[in-house]
Amino acid sequence: MSTLTLNSAIEGVREDVINWRRHFHQYPELSYHEAKTSQFVYETLESFGNLEVTRPTEYSVMARLIGSQPGKTLGIRADMDALPIEEENSFNFISQTPGVMHACGHDGHTAMLLGTAKILSGMKDHIKGEVRFFFQHAEEYFPGGAQEMVDAGVMDGVDYVIAAHLISTLEFGKIGILYGPAMAAPDGFHITIKGKGGHGSAPHETIDSIAIGAQVVTNLQHIVSRNTDPLDNLVLSIGKFVGGEAANVIANSVEISGTVRSFDLKFRDSMPVLMERVLKGITEAHGASYEFEYLCGYRPVINNDEVTKVIEDTVREIYGDEAIDFPKPQMAAEDFSAFQQKAPSSYFIIGAGNKEKGIVYPHHHPRFTFDEDAMEYGVKIFTNAVFKFLL
Repeated sequence: MSTLTLNSAIEGVREDVINWRRHFHQYPELSYHEAKTSQFVYETLESFGNLEVTRPTEYSVMARLIGSQPGKTLGIRADMDALPIEEENSFNFISQTPGVMHACGHDGHTAMLLGTAKILSGMKDHIKGEVRFFFQHAEEYFPGGAQEMVDAGVMDGVDYVIAAHLISTLEFGKIGILYGPAMAAPDGFHITIKGKGGHGSAPHETIDSIAIGAQVVTNLQHIVSRNTDPLDNLVLSIGKFVGGEAANVIANSVEISGTVRSFDLKFRDSMPVLMERVLKGITEAHGASYEFEYLCGYRPVINNDEVTKVIEDTVREIYGDEAIDFPKPQMAAEDFSAFQQKAPSSYFIIGAGNKEKGIVYPHHHPRFTFDEDAMEYGVKIFTNAVFKFLL
């Protein structure tokens, strides 16, 4: 496949990709509720021809492009779900669904993969092997749509799988390549400290759950700073501390919730033990009791070196050395890791921030958006990479 032919085809879908993105942005749907989104994707894919389009799960879509010659199978994944955020943007295609918006770029991911599918569906005779397009539901909400799709068999026979994320904190024109660890495992925990409530004027007659909970919060931080190797990438953050009803009443109990992030699954064995040791010691010292629940989230996203090298080489050939960026691994999470358990894979990022256009807000912010010109980068990298993987 000549570069000229590919570039012409990519330019030909540019307007479609932008229109699809704006449609998805106007009509966002939350995780496990992507009924209209998935139906739109299904019908759009069917209109291209040469694709076998199916619904592996209730809210996901898969399209198979089987080439005219035998060969390997490459999977490409995009996520489709939105977030429970009230949008504060002012452009003319803002969310029409109160309290829901695409604040993480999934509308762009879906549009990019539709554009890629449209281009490649017209090149069936040039494909050796198979391309599978995975349109995934529920990336934002555990246990995640990726595992559901994998359990439904979408990865059976897949040799490689790739995915990309539009990132507003990386400048437009840059492509982030990550070898090895890319995204962390996002575990969660919930703690209830049970004391004995009473009047604020007589603390000696109570077991102050708030004071005890404050000590728990402080001492949990010592696990990372004093009980683990400082060279390990590990985060423990408290996101919720709830207790009390009135200023002059000592609370009977408090609830504490948070997250643990790491790239090494060994911490799923050690962290609950270390955390419970802190809880047990502090509550016993003050005559209180506790309940503790530790919840394992997605696996970490760990990129395969060989697959990542293909993506890097593709970017260098298209955009030159100056486009390559090697960002640090992020402690954010991604359920793309479920696909990674089945085949060598790579997850890369596409710079989509642009200060000149006022595109400066981070992901999950009510004014988040991205430079739509970045979607052409995604389409071009995906389509060119296909012909590298499926030689």
